Amino acid sequence: MKKQGREDMQIRAVIFDMGGVINRSMDETPRQMLAEHLGIPADALYKLVFDSESAARATVGEMSADEHWQVVTTALGLPLSEMSSLQAQFWLGDRVDDELVDYLRSLRGRYKTALLSNAWDDLRQVLEERWKIADVFDVLAISAEVGLAKPDARIFQLVLERLAMLPEETVFVDDFKHNVEAAQALGIHTVHFRSSEQAREELEQLLNGRV
Repeated sequence: MKKQGREDMQIRAVIFDMGGVINRSMDETPRQMLAEHLGIPADALYKLVFDSESAARATVGEMSADEHWQVVTTALGLPLSEMSSLQAQFWLGDRVDDELVDYLRSLRGRYKTALLSNAWDDLRQVLEERWKIADVFDVLAISAEVGLAKPDARIFQLVLERLAMLPEETVFVDDFKHNVEAAQALGIHTVHFRSSEQAREELEQLLNGRV
C-alpha cells in the first residue's frame, strides 16, 4: 500500500479570523461621525483604538480591554464617564456576518473549526454572551489570552496543537495579507478574505480538492 505523503493530506480543520472577517464594519458612518464630533480625522481615531501602544499591549494581554479604552478616552480629552458611550458609538457600524456563521456551523462534524483572533481580553465574553457564537468553534485562540499575536508563528503552532492537526490538514482565513503569508510559511492552506462570497467560494474549492 502506498504511504500517504504530506502533499496528499486532506484538509480536516478550518481556522477563521474574527475582526474583518466574521465581524466587520458594515457601515463606517457612525465612526466618521464620531471622529467629526471629536474634531479629529477618522484614521487618527482608528489608529488610537487599533494601532496605538495600549492597543498592542491589550492584544497580547499586557493590559485589559477596559484599561486600553481608558487610555483612548483620556487621549481624546473625554472624561471616563463617557467611555461606555464612546465605545458604543465606535462599534455601532460593526456587524456579525450571520450567513458566514451559519456556513461555519454547517462545517461542524465534517471539519474541526477554530477561531484565531488578535483580540483583547473581552472577546470570549462577547462571543459567549452577546453574539452567542462561541459554540461554532472547537478551539478559541484569542491573542490576549495566550500572550501571542499574529503573525507570530507560535500562535499558529498553538492552534495546530490544540486542533491536533498538521499544517497541511488545515486552512486559515484572514483579511490581512501578512497574516496569510505567515500561515503559508508554515505550510497551512490559506484564503485571503476580501468578501464573504469570495472567501466561501475559495474555501469550498480547497475543501473539495479543486485547487
